[in-house]
Amino acid sequence: MGVLLMLDRRSLFRVGGALAVAGALPTSAAVASAEPPARSGGDPGGPALTTRNPLVEQRADPFITRPADGMYYMTGSVPEYDRVVVRGAPTLEGLATAEETTIWQRPASGAMGGYIWAPELHRIDGKWYVYFAAGDSDQPFRIRTYVLESANADPRAGGWVLRGQVVTAWDTFTLDATTFEHRGRRYFLWAQSEPGINTNSNLYIAEMASPLALKTAPVRIAVPTLDWEVQGFRVNEGAAVLVRNGRVFVTYSASATDARYCMGLLTADENADLLDARSWTKTPTPVFTTNDATRQYGPGHNSFTTVGDQDVLVYHARDYRDITGDPLFDPNRHTRVQRLYWNDDGTPSFGVPVGKGGPAVRLSPLDSPRLHVRHFAYRLRVEGNVRELADSQFRFEPGFLGAGTTSLQSVNHPSRYARFDGASLRLDPNEGTEAYRRAASFVRVAGLADRGGVSLRLAGDQSAYVAHDGSGRLVVARPGNDRRARERATFRLG
Repeated sequence: MGVLLMLDRRSLFRVGGALAVAGALPTSAAVASAEPPARSGGDPGGPALTTRNPLVEQRADPFITRPADGMYYMTGSVPEYDRVVVRGAPTLEGLATAEETTIWQRPASGAMGGYIWAPELHRIDGKWYVYFAAGDSDQPFRIRTYVLESANADPRAGGWVLRGQVVTAWDTFTLDATTFEHRGRRYFLWAQSEPGINTNSNLYIAEMASPLALKTAPVRIAVPTLDWEVQGFRVNEGAAVLVRNGRVFVTYSASATDARYCMGLLTADENADLLDARSWTKTPTPVFTTNDATRQYGPGHNSFTTVGDQDVLVYHARDYRDITGDPLFDPNRHTRVQRLYWNDDGTPSFGVPVGKGGPAVRLSPLDSPRLHVRHFAYRLRVEGNVRELADSQFRFEPGFLGAGTTSLQSVNHPSRYARFDGASLRLDPNEGTEAYRRAASFVRVAGLADRGGVSLRLAGDQSAYVAHDGSGRLVVARPGNDRRARERATFRLG
């Protein structure tokens, strides 16, 4: 077995100051000795999720398709609210600089001559459809839902035809339509103001007769009643659908479009009757909200896409809280993407809207891939089923000791970095001292037991590495050539 190292402060500075022994953890954090294998999700040979943040500036209500014939396509609201645009690229990263095509422009007057909101792009039975909300020129807030159709293989091409309004049960404020197929039936899901209900918009679902029309009466599945759904306005809108793990998940957005904007979650069993309102359960707290630490405000109106086998959350948010005037006309709701994770019980784990910086990653020990390095009360440890996702997300940043070193930054506490304080591994703010720089810098190398992973070496000792000891503690060890010790000092990134 490898040799564990116990370092005091003097030893720390002698080796250049990097990660060392963490304090003992409660037995509840212990590593299971017979843990089944699991995918780490960090295969370096697979497709990479872009780290650009924001991905596209001034594009609110973003919708990015899943890969179609090797291409991603994106649309969203433009600040002028006057047209429908589409861009495409073979990677998410490529969408940032892809040329944008206007596929439809609002008329100068009359119906649809007002605000154009929240287009979504869907491929159905070999054709492309765009569902979008539009007001009239003389009543820009008389919003209804309309649909465009194209038989072209590439949605950026011309040939789009306006197919008219999607008619619902009431001729009232209607927006944010999406569609999905499940168990051989196609559904329409949208937000609308229902007569007799004192809200701005509720969520409804119906089966579709065709991509242009509804087959069944609307079923109301969500009404804004909770405190976080009625800030500024009483709103449930911007639904997005993800079918995973035996359930149908519907995210939606709530409240005013400023920093109070946030996301909620509805859930139904995949075998349930989706047209029965009793099939749907609302999570009582928001799942994605403003985060002052990461300086991301009003995250919402999301969609989902994929990169390889990874689910990706697409959403908009601002970089600042304070807005002059009506937030609806502040142009800086930018399109952002980040990986969506899953809890052990099969429910989605959203974390926090990540701020600017490199890729946000999770570190899993090679021999215990269901466990993750996480922080709690600013102390680092290793445990499983971390439901507070952001507590287990980090960024590798340039090391405080300069070339050849790296520092490990917390995603949800970006002013804090991992460092050894002489007794345990902690997250502490940058003190700007030489002692801090040494304590918060180490060397990232290819994994000792798997070069597809990483190992973290002390900056001044080429044989000392961060490892876990099998009981939940992070320690510093000299694994040498011992196979098991080298596995415990190797981490997969996911």
